[in-house]
Amino acid sequence: MARRTTPDPDEFDRIVDRRGTGCIKWDFMRSTFSRDDLLPLWIADMDFLSPEPIRSALVERAEHGVYGYSGLCDEDRRAACSWFQRRHGWRVDPGWIVPTPGIIPAIGWIIQAFTKPGDAVAVQPPVYYPFYELIRANHREIALNPLVLENNRYTMDIDGLRRLLAGGRVKLFILCSPHNPVGRVWKPAELAALASACTEAGVPVLADEIHGDLVFPATGCKHVPFASLPAAATCHLATCTSPSKTFNLAGLQASNIIMPSGASRQQFRAVLDGVGFKDPNCFAGAAQRAAYTDPECEAWLGRLLAYLQGNLDHLRQFLADRLPWVTLVEPEGTYLAWLDFRARYPDHEALAQKMQQEAGLALDEGHIFGSNGDGFERINIACPRALLQRALDQMAAAFEKP
Repeated sequence: MARRTTPDPDEFDRIVDRRGTGCIKWDFMRSTFSRDDLLPLWIADMDFLSPEPIRSALVERAEHGVYGYSGLCDEDRRAACSWFQRRHGWRVDPGWIVPTPGIIPAIGWIIQAFTKPGDAVAVQPPVYYPFYELIRANHREIALNPLVLENNRYTMDIDGLRRLLAGGRVKLFILCSPHNPVGRVWKPAELAALASACTEAGVPVLADEIHGDLVFPATGCKHVPFASLPAAATCHLATCTSPSKTFNLAGLQASNIIMPSGASRQQFRAVLDGVGFKDPNCFAGAAQRAAYTDPECEAWLGRLLAYLQGNLDHLRQFLADRLPWVTLVEPEGTYLAWLDFRARYPDHEALAQKMQQEAGLALDEGHIFGSNGDGFERINIACPRALLQRALDQMAAAFEKP
């Protein structure tokens, strides 16, 4: 596969037809929305081509022709560690990495490894809805410490968290950082306060940081890995990372679970042994190595963030012009925008009916992220601007009606 020497000027504006590729967003809409003729801006992957060096690396690996058992080699581990140090100032030992086939199964296995049936696992809604599914499926209880929305900005309720943890029921806390769906990039002081509360209660923290590379440039925010804070030294259990969100590689099902404690890694690996998982697929390492070491991939990420910032600015201006009663909760990170329709649609069923039946859009309904998500919708803006414009035009045509 020939490599380009200059960036493609249309790399993010090009419409890529994903239908017929087995992708969840386009080909499996019916299973979620009971129809397949909606314009989908829901599930969190991107409608952009992955960077060319990654595509070339995968083609080269495929052309080798032998697809036997594989593992995460030392070079792949060092590539990930170099990325964490370079991008986030976080020093990770290669031996701390435990590969898994995605972060969702990893979180489920961590729940199994470090809690018992009947224990409570704490989350901060509105939050990524698979957390609830994993907790329930493993016969644990959900403990809620809702985020506080004030002046169109979400914050953690640390006092509420201390009260929640004081009872001794909670045996694990799941941190979403940056926070999906509200887009907060937590500040060091906020994370330190969380660490203090969990340390005092003896509750370990599992940090899902899959969106850590995706921070909107105009915000001036910086993602701080929870484990990099001195305050987190005694309560940090594991950090879930992956190149999948950053470089649109979710279908490769490759993630790196960072677990500094050798005893914890042994306990976690015992669960992996119990389900028969040993190593990632033979394409995961090639993709990760290219993503984390090829300078063009890092340059691509810079261009991606600039384009996403442009999409966010476009969304903000469109709402101000056409739907001023819809409030954009300003995201600092991720490529997801949290829209507040409560001024006219506080009921999620009426909102979903309007969005799907009249606007013809497939968005993630806010209530699935928690009861305090009623009246909200999550829209994925990681798509060509023309597609985003089409979605917004459909939205305005439906919601401008009396």
